[in-house]
Amino acid sequence: MEPVDLTLEVLKEIRNAVVETNTKLETLRVDVTQRIDATNARIDATNARLDGVERRQVESEVRLATEIVAVAGAVRELRDVLRVERSIRERVDDHERRLVAIERHGG
Repeated sequence: MEPVDLTLEVLKEIRNAVVETNTKLETLRVDVTQRIDATNARIDATNARLDGVERRQVESEVRLATEIVAVAGAVRELRDVLRVERSIRERVDDHERRLVAIERHGG
């Protein structure tokens, strides 16, 4: 084999190896692109679910705050009722004592 023929054969092998490497790289690129696309789709789905969770959490917080305000109002009303009842109870107790005293003197 002459040096020119040997050089040509080596160059052909190098060319074939480069073509094979390029083919493998293209296959790898396509695979990586598909995986990235799949990952992005999963991330988009996760983001959509998180948006839903965030929306529900805000709605829940609003409902909770509304109920807390309602409970605070009910507690204030109960306090007012208990104050009135306490006032009336004191008056009733006073009247009971006075009636007992009257019954002792009159009876």
